[in-house]
Amino acid sequence: METQELKTPLYDWHVKNGARMAPFAGYQMPIQYSGIVAEHTATRQAAGVFDISHMGRLRFDGPRADQLLDRLLTRRVLDMQPGQVRYSLVCNEAGGILDDVLVSCLESPSSKIYFLLVVNASNKAKIVRWLTPELADFPDVEFNDVTDSTAMIAIQGPKSLEVCQKLFPPSVLGLGYYRAKVTEQMSKPCVVSRTGYTGEDGFELIVRGEDAPRVWENLLLAGRDLGISPVGLGARDTLRLEGGMPLYGHELDESIDPYTAGLGFACQCKDRDFIGRAVLLTKSKEPPNRKRVGLVLEGRRAAREQSECFDPEGNRIGTVTSGTFSPTMQKPISMAYLATGAASIGSEIQVDIRGTTSKAWVQELPFYKRAGSV
Repeated sequence: METQELKTPLYDWHVKNGARMAPFAGYQMPIQYSGIVAEHTATRQAAGVFDISHMGRLRFDGPRADQLLDRLLTRRVLDMQPGQVRYSLVCNEAGGILDDVLVSCLESPSSKIYFLLVVNASNKAKIVRWLTPELADFPDVEFNDVTDSTAMIAIQGPKSLEVCQKLFPPSVLGLGYYRAKVTEQMSKPCVVSRTGYTGEDGFELIVRGEDAPRVWENLLLAGRDLGISPVGLGARDTLRLEGGMPLYGHELDESIDPYTAGLGFACQCKDRDFIGRAVLLTKSKEPPNRKRVGLVLEGRRAAREQSECFDPEGNRIGTVTSGTFSPTMQKPISMAYLATGAASIGSEIQVDIRGTTSKAWVQELPFYKRAGSV
């Protein structure tokens, strides 16, 4: 029996405005509007607005919500203050990555503290199944999947702050990176966080589903004279790849641990217990046998997922996990897992692209850093 794809609250807008739609993680999503390169460039040079309502949004209320999440996540939650956002991982008992997530500690207008977990769309059902048994030990924690009742919109790019200055109060615009606030947009409730998945400055907004079209239109109107563009999932992928950001199902899965993925910073094993801690504590003390790296290739052909990598002598040393032709660098780039001994920055390797060998050089991630970033 076929499962019908879900539609985000912005589906009708996408169709009306000529987006090329395709199924993604159970939803009908816009892949592109004017074209991937144009949308990518608009985000790098001005501002792009993205419908990311397919991402899972899980809410936790109650006095011990922080204790529950501290047990589930690799990053400490107990010391989070209202307004803080943290990147974290969810791991199984063997230390394999079930998902990478954002956890936010938020304060409602009535001064109620709650937590919001944003998970990858393709993993939401898995994560809900995985955490449900843990809820039994926390009967005072109220868990709600608010994905279907809300929408999520990202605005990214060097002019995103200028766009938002027209729409939000100064208290929101002064948010530091990885900070969030419950506020309003045109009298409609809105959670704003200074986060993103493009390598650019910007914000992510969570609003009620019925308010999403109005907020979306307000963003486009506010950025009309600044070069704003709606952006589909195609350019979202090229942007995140330039930014060296892992994507679940490509750079991350249950066979990969955080230290191999270069995400050891998101594991806080000291003085706390969480699922997978024992294994991760051991792995933190051992050098991984493979490493996530960037590759820049000769020519103009991109090496896609599953392309095999070899050293100059022809020995297999790893596999490409993501690849594209970079609109910013005007070169083919990839991320790959290579044997640690072959992963030195600047090393020349060979990549098999559909039966043809191409030269590539190991490069430090990210490929792209926005102006002013450290």
